[in-house]
Amino acid sequence: MKTKVIKLNTEELKAGDLVQAAEILQSGGLVAFPTETVYGLGANALNEEAAHKIYEAKGRPSDNPLIVHIAQVQDIETLAIDIPEKAYQLADVFWPGPLTIILKKKDCVPYSTTGGLDTVAIRLPANQIARNLIAEAGVFVAAPSANISGKPSPTKAEHVIKDMSGKIDMIIDGGMATLGLESTIIDLSGETPMILRPGCITRVMLENVIGLIDLDPTILEKNPDKNATPKAPGMKYRHYAPEGTLTIYEGDTKLVIEAINQKTKEKLESGYRVGVIATDETQAFYHYGIVKAIGSRKDEASIAAGLYGILREFDELHTEYIYTESFADNSLGQAIMNRLLKAAGYHIVKVT
Repeated sequence: MKTKVIKLNTEELKAGDLVQAAEILQSGGLVAFPTETVYGLGANALNEEAAHKIYEAKGRPSDNPLIVHIAQVQDIETLAIDIPEKAYQLADVFWPGPLTIILKKKDCVPYSTTGGLDTVAIRLPANQIARNLIAEAGVFVAAPSANISGKPSPTKAEHVIKDMSGKIDMIIDGGMATLGLESTIIDLSGETPMILRPGCITRVMLENVIGLIDLDPTILEKNPDKNATPKAPGMKYRHYAPEGTLTIYEGDTKLVIEAINQKTKEKLESGYRVGVIATDETQAFYHYGIVKAIGSRKDEASIAAGLYGILREFDELHTEYIYTESFADNSLGQAIMNRLLKAAGYHIVKVT
């Protein structure tokens, strides 16, 4: 398959820019497109065969649910039943935006899209290319991240081209994804709202709108149950992982730096290529290996935006071992640590 790549400027979209991409979706094909979180790999969400193509292209387990992207809030009424008022309250505040809401599904949503579940994950993206594409196609678009399953999510078209070229029909290059982490997922299908995946919209932000929310205990679980059925993308399997072995060092910053320096030196002396993920504040204190700053601890958003890109940079450099500092597990740091834990396969060294 030859994959067509088109480049669009979000600020200068013109009529006709997305006609071919829309036709591909209508005919059951696959189109990768930008969102404000990461790039998505889109197919007609109500077309069972098209949804299967997503799993095939990504090498994704079929019990891992897909998020259905919509063009307007009222579309949830076509996809879901028993919609609580809290869904509309959240949509009013956070849509369009990086929030996915899980509701009980209607029969029109195939189990191939929901990973066999009776619930459906729904999001209204903020990125204008994504919204225009969905509206132009006239179909709901199932879209996980546009990468090989388990690898770091793509935050720019070059990442998608590397993973998906020759496997899908089209890639829309819309520039860098601004947020860099997948959407927050909240489950409203039960009695008590529950966050299943943290993201840029935090628990506090959500509770300010609808009140008390539970947090799925597996979000920062160090030893997850491999036999559990995932209710949302990214809950069960190893995700976001670089090719090299990633290890998280946790503890006092000074001790963490000393431990990473020592381990990096040992690996280098053994002939390995080694990378270190530092912050703007600590980069100068690392003396060995390939050291890259992910962002500033004073600006968690910069760390979130840089996470997947830095993991892919280390892949390009063929690093065999990567060591990283840990981050606070509150607010946006919780989302960062959730992704790092999965990327590291839950390999953590506690420094004391």
